[in-house]
Amino acid sequence: MFDEIIENSKNEIIETVCDLIKFPSVSDETENSTYPFGEECNNILNYILDLGKSMGFRTKNIDGYCGYIEFGEGTELVGIIGHLDVVPAYIEDGWTTPPFSPNIRDGKIFGRGAIDDKGPVVAALYAMKAIKETVNVSKRIRLILGLNEEKSWKCINYYKAHEESPSIGFSPDANFPAIYAEKGIMSVELKNNFYIKDYDILEVNCNNNALNVVPKYCSIKLRKRYNSCSNLKPIQNIKLTEKDDILFIESFGISAHAAHPELGNNAIKTLVNYLINNFEFDTSYLKTLYEIGLFDIQSPKFMSDKILEDESGILTSNIGFLNYINNKLIIRINLRVPVTINLDTIFSKYTNLNSLFSNLEVHKLATQDPLFVDKNNYLVKTLVNIFNKKTQQNLEAIAIGGGTYARAFSNCISFGATMPNDKDMCHQVDEFVEIDKLILSGKIYAEAIYELSK
Repeated sequence: MFDEIIENSKNEIIETVCDLIKFPSVSDETENSTYPFGEECNNILNYILDLGKSMGFRTKNIDGYCGYIEFGEGTELVGIIGHLDVVPAYIEDGWTTPPFSPNIRDGKIFGRGAIDDKGPVVAALYAMKAIKETVNVSKRIRLILGLNEEKSWKCINYYKAHEESPSIGFSPDANFPAIYAEKGIMSVELKNNFYIKDYDILEVNCNNNALNVVPKYCSIKLRKRYNSCSNLKPIQNIKLTEKDDILFIESFGISAHAAHPELGNNAIKTLVNYLINNFEFDTSYLKTLYEIGLFDIQSPKFMSDKILEDESGILTSNIGFLNYINNKLIIRINLRVPVTINLDTIFSKYTNLNSLFSNLEVHKLATQDPLFVDKNNYLVKTLVNIFNKKTQQNLEAIAIGGGTYARAFSNCISFGATMPNDKDMCHQVDEFVEIDKLILSGKIYAEAIYELSK
């Protein structure tokens, strides 16, 4: 009964998604009490809250950390939890059009955040509008909007400390038909002394790549201690620049979401491999790490003699950050851990590396416990059935390596908006959302919200 309203709102939906894409809302963790995640995140939050208010919803800005848009009455709260922040993007990355200048072509909206998560947030908002204009509901429906999802989740933690948690809900930030399991997530840092024979290391740079992104660029700047030709040769994805005693090595890869490292080409791994094959080191540190499988993208061999895997998938690893400070090489890793494997057990595999190297520092940067809900759970079955009915399919809930706000609340799972068998465009160059599928998502969300609000 909501399809016609959403279909008639198609142009508004497109316009709103485009407006949101124009905000380069990369979360910037600041000490500013007015906008703790930077001015652009503050601006986009105010924009969508003003839009919600103009549509007749109740809205609230929660101290600049997050906000919500709400309607309905009752003691129970149904939550739709999305985010407005995005991972960085630059035209130099290979975008066909500037990432924060929305472009419509071939029935798609291109721009950073189109599918992760601005487009789905808008689809959910207009689904709420269709319900509000059509029926009365016996629960409150609240669209919760985070600003720090791509980094450390400070926004949603602040929300939980100051606001009411939903009794049931979903996050429109993954895949259809529904997600019953999300792997555990852990970020680890290794730090140790590192020297290249006959060279001074001046700089290592990966453009502050986000850990949840496969790095597309990494470089190292060296100074030769002796003024002689290096006799190095470039190879595929490696560029060399020599001037006087300075040697500049650049590595180029393909970005992807860290939950799917196999879809990318890691520029850090390519650079490390080049260094190992062309330089001598004063210690075996980097070469040994490479040989024992630290840079493997699936079930690194130093962890176990068997594949680390369960029904939620295989353990994956993304070397997402490389730096060099005070003669120490800093390596940061983002792991997606199958739901039945303990995160502390995996961290111990890294601390055990101390036996191989003197002065190795190992730090746990962040963790997120896995989400696992039985496939026969009411929420899972309800959402899957709604999707199958709207699309005339017969699919089952799936597990993913990505992490969504669903795991921040009990009785909540992720639900859409990427359609089955579609390429995951999250964190990708030329990120897009197909307009017809976005409209379909809105129709699915309307049915789901209505059903959960009964």
